[in-house]
Order: sequence, then C-alpha cells, then structure tokens
Amino acid sequence: MVREEYLSMSQGDTAPSTSSDNNYKIGIYGWRKRCLYLFVLVLLAILVVNLALAIWILRVMWFNSEGMGLLQVTADGVRLEGESEFLFPLYAQEIHSREDSSLLLHSSQNVTLNARNDNGDVSGRLAVGPGMVKVQEESFEITSGKGDMLFSADENKVALGVEKLRVTGPEGALFQHSVETPLVKGDPLKDLRLESPTRSLSMDAPKGVQIKAAGGNTEAASNLDIILHTSEGMLILDAETVRLPRLPKGVGGMARVTNTVYEVCVCPSGKLYFTRAGMTSTCYDRQDC
Repeated sequence: MVREEYLSMSQGDTAPSTSSDNNYKIGIYGWRKRCLYLFVLVLLAILVVNLALAIWILRVMWFNSEGMGLLQVTADGVRLEGESEFLFPLYAQEIHSREDSSLLLHSSQNVTLNARNDNGDVSGRLAVGPGMVKVQEESFEITSGKGDMLFSADENKVALGVEKLRVTGPEGALFQHSVETPLVKGDPLKDLRLESPTRSLSMDAPKGVQIKAAGGNTEAASNLDIILHTSEGMLILDAETVRLPRLPKGVGGMARVTNTVYEVCVCPSGKLYFTRAGMTSTCYDRQDC
C-alpha cells in the first residue's frame, strides 16, 4: 500500500495545496505603520523642543550650583543681589542690606509693612504712600543710635526725650490746650513771644514763675488787665529802676473820703505795700517792711 501510494504520487499527482486561510503575516503594515512612524516623529520633536526650552530657561535664569543668577542660597538664608521685583506678598523673618549699601523699598503706589500676631490678625502696620506716612500700632517710639528714647506716642500721651525741641516755622508753635515744660527759651538772636490772640494767657507754677531777658526788654501787653498774683510769698521785681509811667498822680489837699485813699510805699528791700493815706506821708513808719 505504501508503494502504490508513492507511485501514485510520483506519476504526476500533485500534493494537496494548503488553504490560504492558514497563511499569517508578522509585523505592522499599511496605514498603521505610517501612523506609528508619525507619532514617533511628533514625540521626538516635542522632546527636542522641551530640551531646547529647558536649556534656554537655565541660561536666562542663570541657574548655577549656588542658586539662580543673582539669587544665592546660603547657610544664613537667601541672598539677592541687584534690583528685584515682587508681584505678590513677601514673607520673611528678617530683611537687611549689605554692610556697604542701604536698603531701598520702591513702589509706584505705596509700601505697606504688616506685623501679625499668633492668630494671623494684623497687630501693626506701616504704610508709606505718596502723600503721607501712616502708622497703626498701640504705641510708636523713635530711639537714637545709643538706644535713648527720642519720641514716643500712645493713646494717652506723647513724650519727647530730646534735650531741646526747636520749632523753626515762621508762625512758631500752636497749642490748643495746656503745655507743661520746665523751660521756654528763644534763639539767642531772636525774640521770644508768648501770645494768645483771642483768649487769656496764664502761666502757673507751684514754686514760682521766672521771666528773664538777658539781652533785651521784657514786655507784657494786654487789652484788659494784667494780674500778677502769688498765693504764698512775695512778688519780686528785681531791677535798678521800676517805672510806672501811666500811674495817676494825686492832687494836693485833704482827701474827701480818707478811708478809701491809700498810699503806695517802697521799702529799702524793694518791697511795695499799701498804707492808709493821711495828711502827710505814712511811709516813714515802715510798719510793713
């Protein structure tokens, strides 16, 4: 049987062909292959563009091993050289300039510094604007380089710690209420003037008021009365000459009402006192000296 089969095959009978359904091709062909190559090219182009942008950003921002351009990261913090512009709030514990330069804060509108408490609320604010400087705080104090207080202000009082307060305005200083000071002194070559245009001027002191003019005159002018009063002690006019030019002079003769006429007497010490006038002068008795 085997031989007969072999002979039948050798006599020209062809072997049975395999069906075309059993043939498979390995790989991607056609439009899928073209889309894959196109996708790979697009990814490669994006990679090249990203790499070029990264290199450009590194060069523009001046990235280096110490920081970013003029911005350097040190052990003490961040150091920034040159001018910088901040578009959003800046939070820092301490800001200081170099030892050989000053710190400049510049803004086209205003510069505002806020201090917050533990709850996040604003406890202090300093606003520097084009027209004014505004400080919002419970107390405000200015000290000298040695730490001495120069100016202090709170809700209750304003204190000056300087040795001398100088007012250089042509109109001087205007006080709407009382002023407490141990000394009021003018410039050596200018007059000192205390004036109340529409009200009275009062000077009170528990131990006395001293008015002294070393190189000029002392003048007191008033539309009404000038009253020099001391509750305890004496009123002393220490001068070589005391003049009362407008004091009315008496008329000779007997006074009609003797109990209402008095005489002004002067003691050797300069004390002035009144005594009841008589037919002759009663000052010789010196009863009140």
